[in-house]
Amino acid sequence: MKIGKLDTAHCLVGEGPLWDVAEQALYFVDIVGQKVHRYDPANGETRSWDAPNKIGSMALREQGGALLALPDGVYSLDFDTGAVEPFATVQGDPRVQFNDGKVDRRGRFVVGSTDSNIKDCLPLGSVYSLAPDGALTVIDEGIHMSNGPCWSPDNGTFYFSDSYPYKIFAYDYDIESGAVANKREFADTRFLGGIPDGATVDSDGLMWMAICEGAKVVAFRPDGKVERIVEMPEKLTASVMFGGPNLDQLFVTTIDPKVLGRDGSPAGGCTFVIEGLGARGLPEPRYAG
Repeated sequence: MKIGKLDTAHCLVGEGPLWDVAEQALYFVDIVGQKVHRYDPANGETRSWDAPNKIGSMALREQGGALLALPDGVYSLDFDTGAVEPFATVQGDPRVQFNDGKVDRRGRFVVGSTDSNIKDCLPLGSVYSLAPDGALTVIDEGIHMSNGPCWSPDNGTFYFSDSYPYKIFAYDYDIESGAVANKREFADTRFLGGIPDGATVDSDGLMWMAICEGAKVVAFRPDGKVERIVEMPEKLTASVMFGGPNLDQLFVTTIDPKVLGRDGSPAGGCTFVIEGLGARGLPEPRYAG
């Protein structure tokens, strides 16, 4: 196993790595820097787009461009012009902002919201499902800090984390309707030294997760037990995604500790790639609308 650092954009809060199979490129966002980045491993080039506010997550669209989860909802991004336009916004508590999200295998963008006050975090957030026709539905609520949405390979289980209480949850998932049921605790990450953050699932059904503050990437079995721990050179790991030509490289975004008022570190805010894990991911779907 080898851990390397990508020669790409530095982030203040690197999040949401997304490998696009069609383009063979890695997208990721800088939440606080308000930027979307696209890294092309073939030529080493990075292209960037500005957003008008903090970006919780992004999704590519089948028709081109992307969706961005900004504080008050979902917006479209035109890669050609850089224009950002409202797509599905929510009029609610201004303290609540949209955060981590991913697309299911029927083309829905499932995204959570979170209390922006991380020091006194209240269960004000929800989990939304954005259908291809633009309809926005609440599928869970009472969330403090939403993170880590992903699905089992058979689409029958949806994983989602509430980071503030250190909890990962599993739900039964109806891939045809997008409905969830039977929410139960999957794992508690306190013993790993940090909170559950961004996650993805590999082709064998292991759920790989960044443990922020814990300097770890952890693979969980479908029963919630730890299968493997990868120690990282940076404490504030934020999210993970399999990519590369064979989907066997794990990309890991991180947070610059200076954002939290701490001393900086040489690798804080960098994006890493782990090779030789012996695991392979699944292609990431695009939003169907």
